[in-house]
Amino acid sequence: MEKWFNVGTIVNTHGIKGEARVVSKTDFADERYKPGNKLFLFMPNTNTPIELTIKSHRTHKSFDLLIFEGYEDINDIEKMKGGILKISETQLGKLEDNEFYYHEIIGCTVATMNGEEIGKIREILSPGANDVWVIKGKGGKDILIPYIEDVVKKVDVKEKNIIIDPIEGLLS
Repeated sequence: MEKWFNVGTIVNTHGIKGEARVVSKTDFADERYKPGNKLFLFMPNTNTPIELTIKSHRTHKSFDLLIFEGYEDINDIEKMKGGILKISETQLGKLEDNEFYYHEIIGCTVATMNGEEIGKIREILSPGANDVWVIKGKGGKDILIPYIEDVVKKVDVKEKNIIIDPIEGLLS
């Protein structure tokens, strides 16, 4: 079964020439939305994707504006509102060392260097200079782990294990 990954949601139209206003969920917007690239549109209540080819991309305020080949009228895009744009697993790019896709990190078990299990990563926040991994702790309380070298010592996405060296006050 093919895996799909969200890259954005069509939230509205923009102008009358068929631009789709997209709230992006990718860190690689310029690469992902390059003219000629393929995206797959999943509409609510359907499992059959619509293949779209990007004709143009630009940013406006906090949105990505896309025009798709063959869908160059406001009425075409109006029907796409609420649809989720996805890529297949085969379209994921290769990352550098110590870079990971969110789906690889979410669900990993986090333990300290001395073997104490902290919990599983359930969410990733990107507030600024570094990501913050949200762990559901044993007591039900959220624990926030900064993804920095001083704290995260080993990441094994194949085994879904992460080893950390918590700085003082991190786990209390």
